[in-house]
Amino acid sequence: MAQTSRDIARLGKELTVALEWLLDSDPSIRWQAMRDLTPSSPDEVAAARAHVASDGWGAALLHRQRPDGHWGDGVAVPHWRANLYTLLALRSFGVDPQDARVRQAIARTRDSVTWGPEFNNTRFFDGEVEPCINGGVLALGGYFGVPSAALAGRLVAEQLADGGWNCDAERGATRSSFHTTICVLEGLMEYERAAGATTAVTDARTRAHEYLLERHLFRRLSSGAPIAPRKGRHALPPWTEFTFPSMWQYDILRGLDYFRSAGVEPDARMNEAVAVVAERRQPDGRWLLDHRPRDGFDAGLEEAPGQPSRWITLRALRVLDWFRA
Repeated sequence: MAQTSRDIARLGKELTVALEWLLDSDPSIRWQAMRDLTPSSPDEVAAARAHVASDGWGAALLHRQRPDGHWGDGVAVPHWRANLYTLLALRSFGVDPQDARVRQAIARTRDSVTWGPEFNNTRFFDGEVEPCINGGVLALGGYFGVPSAALAGRLVAEQLADGGWNCDAERGATRSSFHTTICVLEGLMEYERAAGATTAVTDARTRAHEYLLERHLFRRLSSGAPIAPRKGRHALPPWTEFTFPSMWQYDILRGLDYFRSAGVEPDARMNEAVAVVAERRQPDGRWLLDHRPRDGFDAGLEEAPGQPSRWITLRALRVLDWFRA
């Protein structure tokens, strides 16, 4: 097995074993581990990525799409949720947008899927009204080659005074939500990759970066105390615990992985969050999955809370590698 590009062997035998575990995995994990953690050539990485649409988790999700473009039956899980989260999972898997099977799936979605009568049957890639959802839609449009300038402009216009976004803004909220903000940031990042950077979008992203960094990715600006997760019937896990698939939920690993993917320079205000990620490493060099989303969406992943997770391990290793560099 090849060593990582930044000599992961210096971190100990356990992490070398963890890397081997990632490489002996589903194509969606394997190709990203090759790209981010090994000196594999671009051709080798591309060859591994090509299997995401034909084998394993990615192929299974693509196969679930119905001829009318929808995923799911619309009963156990609403169509909008199944459609959005399936496509977000495929983006997380890094499926090649140019693969013929993927292009067919996206064409069905683009041509046939809408948000329903509640939203005037707006086409899927044009989004609906909540910025948390629209951030995900914008990310999908950018990634899969259907970028929406109108949707990007809408999200920029909806940015709140503190630099982030909140789905409850239409109901009077004036303070931003980490959950909504990370969804919009990922959307704006993918939009700029697809359509090119603009001053308005870049400035909005920069302001949102400061929103997260001023709060050290999980603390209150007013007191410095960790932001308490929602409790009660719709309880959410602490942001220092890790969830996958992320869907709409924020945690510090998702925040750090966004900054890494966006090419943002490491910042001292990330130190504490990075330390939390490092401390969560198990003695065998792997990380555990703390939570799976409860929204009824099943990505078909063979991972359970409390058990070693390839997805969390992959993201943690590449975040630490990026930060140390």
